[in-house]
Amino acid sequence: MNDESHPGEPELIIEKIDGLDLAAFEWNPALRGEEPTLFISHATGFHGRVFDQVLARLSPRHVIAVETRGHGRSENVVIDDWEALELDLVAWIDHFGIRSAISVGHSAGGHAMVGAAARRPDVFERLLLIDPVIKSPESYAEGGWNIHLEQGDVHPTAKRKNAFASPEAMIERFADRQPYKLFDPKALRDYCTHGLVPAPDGEGYVLACPPQTEASVYMTSSSHMQVYDNVRKVEVPVMVLRAKAPPKDRDVMDFSSSPTWPGLGGEFANGIDRHLPNHTHFVPMEDPDLVARYIEVFDPEA
Repeated sequence: MNDESHPGEPELIIEKIDGLDLAAFEWNPALRGEEPTLFISHATGFHGRVFDQVLARLSPRHVIAVETRGHGRSENVVIDDWEALELDLVAWIDHFGIRSAISVGHSAGGHAMVGAAARRPDVFERLLLIDPVIKSPESYAEGGWNIHLEQGDVHPTAKRKNAFASPEAMIERFADRQPYKLFDPKALRDYCTHGLVPAPDGEGYVLACPPQTEASVYMTSSSHMQVYDNVRKVEVPVMVLRAKAPPKDRDVMDFSSSPTWPGLGGEFANGIDRHLPNHTHFVPMEDPDLVARYIEVFDPEA
């Protein structure tokens, strides 16, 4: 593993995809094709640089980390169907001409990566799904699991603080708060530094993923009813990392535990489940060393 504290600065690429300006970061383009591309999709409300501390622990390689529509440097839009997230990944695969990839998808990014692998089965060598937001098949069949609000109510995520004087001010605000205080300190800095963009009025910064966009993702979390059709199409090795088990009365917005159905790994043709009882949903930011090991070795715990 690389002992550097930072993987170097990537190139920011913005392309028009499905009528939207979508962003991705690319590291080491000269290494493209020498070994499988590391293809990364982040969690809801995050961005393409939250894996920097994981990448810093790996030897140099070709890496593409996308920024989901409505997130980071991608165009700000609300999301009404999670299928769009996987279609965006497929579009990036085609844009870069990726022929061999190891995928890493966290949370909603893991959900989307399953769909991308199902649509481009010849591209992926293996999938690392980190606490993917994929519930039980019954949850989708029942059509539930959205966060329903009374008319006129506002999703709690839409009320997030959305103005900061600087990235340092955001770091200071979050450093002692759950779940951020569990983050690796450098990962917290990456999250805040790259999670802000200059405010439109020129005064300070706002979140790169607007609170209304983040809320829209949560509100449509059961929209992709075909997710298990995609799961059963994936034949390459899949590692599912699950955070600690949730309590029976888990609040759907409580990410101190896992939103992943425990039986998910067994639904893949070649899937393995690994339970991480000492981690919250935010495994990549809490323990970049662990995630780097799973990227380098399919199952380092075996």
